Amino acid sequence: MRLCASLRFTFGIAVALSLLPGSFASAFGQDAKPSDSQPANQPTVPAPQPNAPVKPAELKAAPATPIAVEKKELGDPKPWDPQWDKTIEAALPADLLSPALEHEVKPLCPRFRTLSVADRRAFWAYFFQALAGAEAGLKPTMNVRHTQPEVAVVDTVTGRIVRQEGLLQLAYMDADRYGCNFDWAHDKALPEHDPEKTILQPTNNLLCGVKILENQLVTRHEDLFNKKSYWVTLRPRHPSFIVFIKQMANVPSYCGSRYRTRSPSTRSLPPASEASNLHAGGAPDTPAESVAHSGAARTPSQSTVASH
Repeated sequence: MRLCASLRFTFGIAVALSLLPGSFASAFGQDAKPSDSQPANQPTVPAPQPNAPVKPAELKAAPATPIAVEKKELGDPKPWDPQWDKTIEAALPADLLSPALEHEVKPLCPRFRTLSVADRRAFWAYFFQALAGAEAGLKPTMNVRHTQPEVAVVDTVTGRIVRQEGLLQLAYMDADRYGCNFDWAHDKALPEHDPEKTILQPTNNLLCGVKILENQLVTRHEDLFNKKSYWVTLRPRHPSFIVFIKQMANVPSYCGSRYRTRSPSTRSLPPASEASNLHAGGAPDTPAESVAHSGAARTPSQSTVASH
């Protein structure tokens, strides 16, 4: 009788517990969850998508480079179109915006890791403006032809001696190497400096530059400044490196301390792309004066660059 009464009591307790609110009863059950677990009906925050459209709030104009400032003072109303900043910023892949990339850009933007995504986009927009200033004097139709045997290679797309063209001084064979939107079949019938050429259109040229930089930093895991960089202006031992560094003088202030050059001399240099060709015995198609006027073609009295 005592056993039966005990069994009836145990059964009664189990029934009573089953009638209690789920949050209390579950604490005694086999499927109990930790007290700090997320309620089942609370929505989860989706992870950001790398290829999600860029919101307008994440796009901001970058400062003007020294060459843009001086060209404007000399009468050029729009040496650099702010829309080109937005083009670059909207095209930046997630890898180039990752805080982990800080070690590559720290000499130029020490605070890169702590910046907002919008500020990182603006930094890269300024970087490409500085690169375009050093490479082509911000002139979209700049065109340079190599003539020295060591560098006068054949463009695999055009079948002609390679030319460096546009804001970032690119080549038609970059369409095959990096998937750039250059159409030689369309362009070959156009005049050499026709702005309608696909390779000279700023959007196509800049977007190609973003792909080339991503390939260097992310795909090949190479340093931003190295002797194998696509652009000679990013090769520290090349004279043109100083031309690029001088254009980084107005990098956004939120980047923190940055490269600074020593007092410049009065000696002028042509744009970096032309300087590299002349140094190698090449013959540019266009005169250097379009950029020399702007001050982009200045070099420090010493070839060293100090970081502060």
